[in-house]
Amino acid sequence: MSSLLDLSALTDLAQRLVGAAQRAGADAADALAVRSVSLGVEVREGAVEESERSEGDDLGLRVFIGHRQAVVSTNDIKADISQLAERAVAMAKVAPEDHFAGLADPELLARTTPDLDLLDTALPSVGELEERAHRAEAAALDVKGVRKSGGASASAGIGGMVLITSTGFRGSYLTSGQSLSMMAIAGEGTGMERDYDYTTALHGCDLESPAKVGRTAGERSVERLNPRKVDSKRVPVVFDRRIAGSLVGHLDDGVLASWFLDCATASELGLVTTGHAQRGVSSTPSPAASNLNLSAGAVSPDELMADIAQGFYVTSLIGSGVNQVTGDYSRGASGFWIENGKRSYPVSEVTIAGNLLDMFRSLSPANDLEYRFGVDAPTVRIEGLTVAGR
Repeated sequence: MSSLLDLSALTDLAQRLVGAAQRAGADAADALAVRSVSLGVEVREGAVEESERSEGDDLGLRVFIGHRQAVVSTNDIKADISQLAERAVAMAKVAPEDHFAGLADPELLARTTPDLDLLDTALPSVGELEERAHRAEAAALDVKGVRKSGGASASAGIGGMVLITSTGFRGSYLTSGQSLSMMAIAGEGTGMERDYDYTTALHGCDLESPAKVGRTAGERSVERLNPRKVDSKRVPVVFDRRIAGSLVGHLDDGVLASWFLDCATASELGLVTTGHAQRGVSSTPSPAASNLNLSAGAVSPDELMADIAQGFYVTSLIGSGVNQVTGDYSRGASGFWIENGKRSYPVSEVTIAGNLLDMFRSLSPANDLEYRFGVDAPTVRIEGLTVAGR
């Protein structure tokens, strides 16, 4: 394990690759080395269905000849770096010009980075992952009404990267992640329903217990039994926080206040990069957000829907019927009907429809925001969506 946590060899390799590119004729270059390690176990009905482990290092080189750029990559870290650099330079010479592409101005480069406590060095063994999955499954099956397991999975991994540029940047990081999920199936025959729960964290000590994950998955699946159809109507719709993140785009009180800019897009717009860029070893950087959330409101989810005489509480969405040009929104959904401010009976096989602009104008968030993914949102309420039923 200690060797996997040591990025010095990858750092040295990336540095030598940048040097090789400059010797081959590149005006500028950067090298990206990525490391990934993952363990995973899947359990169903008390038996291990799959157990896997993977490790890999990948290397990418981007070179510039004037305003021309090219990228080459390999997963063979023992490859001849001189040949790799020469191939990249040859490609750049015949690439089309891009007057906005280039490395970051040296004055913008970070010189120090904070300790974000991203790494848990005590990764669990395969046996420990199996035990977590078995315990989650057993807890789900103990819930009255749960008939069978849809499977439990537990995983852990480490990932990180090294970035070296010819303009003087030299940085690296490692991060870890662990997760546990459970799918439970309730009911019989054509009346079966399923639901899930999961937990994920950078550090294993921050995971929810397998018993809680399994029990919650089981209870949710039982809640969904005997769903009803509803008449089509316009009502307030509440999105459970598990799926509310799908609504989050670039929202800032409904007003465009800033852009996500990498160096190239900033140059094209005559602005300064905001540092929002993502890339892989075989691609150039592009603007993207790594962490985005909808700010929490001041009321609880129960208070958020307390005044709803009739409405729809959505727990799952189907399809992706959203037109980003017109704003038209239409998706299959299931969840629970709201009566007199409370969730009442399960509902399935309906469609919710509206327009994103109207939806964002009437969006009200609850106070239950949790940071679990790169994009997070609390429970949200949206007024006047059309629920298409029978």
